[in-house]
Amino acid sequence: MEFRVQTRFARVSPQKARLVLDLIRGRRAEDALNTLTFTKKRVAATVEKLLRSALQNANYLSTEKGLDVDVDQLYVKQAIANDGPRMKRIRPAPMGRAFRYVRRISHIELVLAERNRNGKPVATVVGEEKAAKSVIKGKRRAAPKAKGKKKATAAR
Repeated sequence: MEFRVQTRFARVSPQKARLVLDLIRGRRAEDALNTLTFTKKRVAATVEKLLRSALQNANYLSTEKGLDVDVDQLYVKQAIANDGPRMKRIRPAPMGRAFRYVRRISHIELVLAERNRNGKPVATVVGEEKAAKSVIKGKRRAAPKAKGKKKATAAR
């Protein structure tokens, strides 16, 4: 089971948000919360709030809706910061000129997933794990060659 949360139009550049998201990607949810608590970046508070929301969603589904979710086994599967719309601004410059600059906005998305007791992710679709292993080992099938006319050679 995956739990997806997102915040849109966060007033931070995606580059700065990715610095914080790289710290928590792949970690257990509890470790990620501890990391975010002691990170000195301004966006860490926003990401922490987002992570707590995902944990509360998982907790709600496990207690109220009766889904079989072990909240202690959740980990940050995916953490992405994408570009949002850019705000164009003008700064006064010497001699009546104006310099343009851009205020960047980001959309931040977190995905929590559940791990087994032995540390492997839980397969959500039957056969998904087998397909992933074949891609990793390089057993991906090549596309069939297109049947067509041979290239004509020019005779002189």
